[in-house]
Amino acid sequence: MGNGDVRVRGIAARAGGWSARHRWAAVGVWVLFVVLAMGIGSAVGRADVKDSDQLKGETSTAAHIIEEAGIEEPASETVLVQAKNKGLTATDPEFRAAVDAVVEAVDGTGEVKDVTSPYVTKTISKDGRSALVQFDVKGDAETAGERIEPVLKAVEGVRDDHKTLRIEEIGGASMNKTFDDAFGDDFQTAEFSAVPVALGILLIAFGAVVAALLPVALSITAIAATMGLMGIVSHLVPMTDAANSVMLLVGLAVGVDYCLFYLRREREERAAGRDAETALRIAAATSGRAIIVSGVTVCVAMAGMLFTGLAEFEAMGLASLMVVAVAMVGSVTVLPALLSLLGKRVEKGRIPFLHPDKRRKNGNGRTAGGESRFWTGVLRVVLARPAVSLVVACGVLLAIAAPALGMKTQNLTLDQEFGDSLPIVQTYDRVNEAFPGGSEPAEVIVKAKDIDSAEVKGALADFRAEAISSGASRGPVEIKVHDAQNVAFVYVPLVGGSDLDRAGASLDKLRDEVRPATLGRVEGVEAPITGQVAGSKDFNDQLVGSVTPVFAFVVVFAFLLMLLSFRSLTIAVTSIVLNLLSVGAAYGILVAVFQHGWGASLVGAEGVGAIITWLPLFLFVILFGLSMDYHVFVVSRIREARLRGRTTKDAIQHGVVTTAGVVTSAAVIMVAVFAIFGTLSMQSMKQMGVGLAAAVLIDATIIRGVLLPAVMALLGERNWYLPKWLNRLPDLTHDESPEPEPLPHEGRTEETVRV
Repeated sequence: MGNGDVRVRGIAARAGGWSARHRWAAVGVWVLFVVLAMGIGSAVGRADVKDSDQLKGETSTAAHIIEEAGIEEPASETVLVQAKNKGLTATDPEFRAAVDAVVEAVDGTGEVKDVTSPYVTKTISKDGRSALVQFDVKGDAETAGERIEPVLKAVEGVRDDHKTLRIEEIGGASMNKTFDDAFGDDFQTAEFSAVPVALGILLIAFGAVVAALLPVALSITAIAATMGLMGIVSHLVPMTDAANSVMLLVGLAVGVDYCLFYLRREREERAAGRDAETALRIAAATSGRAIIVSGVTVCVAMAGMLFTGLAEFEAMGLASLMVVAVAMVGSVTVLPALLSLLGKRVEKGRIPFLHPDKRRKNGNGRTAGGESRFWTGVLRVVLARPAVSLVVACGVLLAIAAPALGMKTQNLTLDQEFGDSLPIVQTYDRVNEAFPGGSEPAEVIVKAKDIDSAEVKGALADFRAEAISSGASRGPVEIKVHDAQNVAFVYVPLVGGSDLDRAGASLDKLRDEVRPATLGRVEGVEAPITGQVAGSKDFNDQLVGSVTPVFAFVVVFAFLLMLLSFRSLTIAVTSIVLNLLSVGAAYGILVAVFQHGWGASLVGAEGVGAIITWLPLFLFVILFGLSMDYHVFVVSRIREARLRGRTTKDAIQHGVVTTAGVVTSAAVIMVAVFAIFGTLSMQSMKQMGVGLAAAVLIDATIIRGVLLPAVMALLGERNWYLPKWLNRLPDLTHDESPEPEPLPHEGRTEETVRV
């Protein structure tokens, strides 16, 4: 290397050095890896999570019984026939004629079976104004939504002939079709729009087309390779569509970030007078090392999801972990090879008014050394009054986080998730009001040695009667027996309906009182209770039980990684505290907007009143990982300046202002991508997008720009404190040797490189 005696060590430096020397080999290996991963993944296909593996507890037991028995539950549909005025009831000829017309119309489509009249099944509401025609869709329940269109049109035809009645269809198939039609492209559009948004911001950051394309290209190839790996790994740990979407989000975010860190450092070194080869090797030793430390820490955070025991979370955690690892490896191997190949051509496609050189000449927010004038001004104030800055920043963050103390989490009901804009959501509410629990009954899966024995039949009859007399259900309780498999399905409408708290209390009564007193008396009978309410309760119970181990794992291992990577107890502790503050602020914003409704109209979230159950844990893991990106990058730069002989205060000033541009660019990309998901119609996706975007924005500004330098300035030399008894810990620092920072006019000298 030139311009100083630079001694480079460590994995990142070695990888970068090898790639620069064997650039075509490095690019070829990367392309081969991506192609092979995609090819093998496509060939073996992706194995998705089975229903029986989604949850543990009774829900899982019930699903296993159904799977082992080989029973395929059909997609059930319901048609609500309801009088619009109080004078009309189910006993009137006009009402009867409408019910008969519905039965005839849906049966005539040839797409359904087991059509039942409410006059036979007694599914008529107490006030006599509502009745339910019930039937099953033929064929596979998973694809029923694709075949339900003729049935919906048949019901619509009957509705047109009976204007005094509401005739509306609802069920799994019709709901899937409605939501796919309304929102099916919503999520996909957001995913595809994330790439051009990131590219646009990178064009502004770099002012050159080729430089802007590199991070996007690396991210896309990392995502493509991970998709293939997901197919391979899914045969050991099944995957989900949600895992795929989260992987795309995380992959784009970290892939662009890592390239941005590397590219900006290489550019900075060239601007400081280094030759291209030297600049690349310094970028490998500094930003490359920060990328590895950050990547490993993010992987550890994502691994926390594996401790939930929830198949959905395990899939998301593993997919995110893989894409971060792939992006990290690509950033320290193929990126230096590409930069070496491109040389000055990385500046091709310059956009004159956006290019950094042009901005510097115009004095547009940059100092002569390329440092941010804005952050230089902020740092001057922070470092002059670190105690005041600390108190003010902490006060602001704690105020933002305060609403989180009253956080209410729940699984969102249909109207909370989608609002009342779709007619089918209003149908759902009408059915639940007229038949509490009718649209989503609890299902008791009864397995016995002989399902037709007198003892079992008696227990089933007692269960049906006790379920109603106990107040858990108002009926009707339907029993469907599968003689050949010795299995019976008992459908119990729960009192409480769509009110999940009341329905949950009814479920507890069934599980804890009714079942032991009836089916529990028969030896050898299994009777797990499943259904939507039961699944929600089992999910919540398991999620709550996993919070402590997940939090502990992520925090402890992140602490250890920071301790080993920076050889400082102080930095390890402060990094954890600052990250927790960042997550707390994100929680506070979520509660303020989605629970209390402060500014909810700005994001289209009126009337939600709760945070979806899975989001707090999911956000903690994702945000803790992503926050480490900025923290490691900034602190690495501060430590590097300190090793080169600057005082701690000067090192803080230098580290923050020289990284401010890249951290800001990276944060803007993340915020923009996450904000896209905040515009989706589903409230759960909206909450995720807003929470992630708000947290990243706070992290890159208040945390890294004010709080971190204030804390480090107050601590002074104690920032580098490591107790003697910890000296025995492995040393993962691998710093380049301290060397004077070059001036643009300095000439080349001999370089010493340890490979």
